[in-house]
Amino acid sequence: MKTSPDSLHRFLFEHAPIRGERVHLDAAWRSVQERHDYPPLLRRMMGELCAAAVLLAATLKLDGSLVLQIQGQGAIRLLVVECTGDLKLRATAKWDGPLHGSLPELVGDGRFVITLDPKNGGQIYQGIVALEGETVAEILQNYMTRSEQLETRLWLAADEHAASGMLLQKLPEQAEDDADAWSRATHLAATLQDGELMQLSTQELLHRLYHEEDVRLFDAQPVAFQCSCSRDNVAQMLRMLGAEEVEAALSERPVIEVHCEFCNHRYEFDRVDAAQLFATDAPVVTSETRH
Repeated sequence: MKTSPDSLHRFLFEHAPIRGERVHLDAAWRSVQERHDYPPLLRRMMGELCAAAVLLAATLKLDGSLVLQIQGQGAIRLLVVECTGDLKLRATAKWDGPLHGSLPELVGDGRFVITLDPKNGGQIYQGIVALEGETVAEILQNYMTRSEQLETRLWLAADEHAASGMLLQKLPEQAEDDADAWSRATHLAATLQDGELMQLSTQELLHRLYHEEDVRLFDAQPVAFQCSCSRDNVAQMLRMLGAEEVEAALSERPVIEVHCEFCNHRYEFDRVDAAQLFATDAPVVTSETRH
């Protein structure tokens, strides 16, 4: 059985306080890659972070977006993934020179920030993630265990074709007959090979690991690449810069060009557009945009 394209499955252990999720990305992940030429090592880390972002966004049941952002002073300067509550994904990265070593080595003196941004203007939450661990999975599960006070395990894998991941989380203590269930579930999951995580369907994966357990699998949710950039958003950014800054920029060139780092879309604003930007209650003129 083939993996379900661009999907997230939730599952639940019927007789143990354990829940889980499995995500598989193919077209959405390739859409992230095709807009930039990422080195193989960075591409793998980005794929793992994309899978992790979908798993965490689904776990948190957001009405808004989750942003995982790594900023560094090493070879990796920036690695950022955003996933909305309805599982729309985008990502980008900046790097400098050849890439060798573990994630902490590549980031160097940097930080890992998780941002929860509510859709309707609620309070934004930011958490600083200690770079404790050698991989995206180790770093995030250490953070989740401390911040959520729920034991969490992540398994992530990615290549140029697909990205996949699985999350297990121990729910708050309940009366349980099987005290070893968590230990057994995580021990079995630790036997997963990257190829199995990438290639098996969720049904096959759960049967491979937990055929002796009673596990309920829920219907898949679709995941898709989608960039939230728009001409209106760029126009608002230019308004915030102010008329003098925009005029100064246009005095040096005929148009202002703004590139979205996520989808590589290009927006252009000329003098006519700029005049309308700062006209009271005037709509923004839609001039031609190019990819």
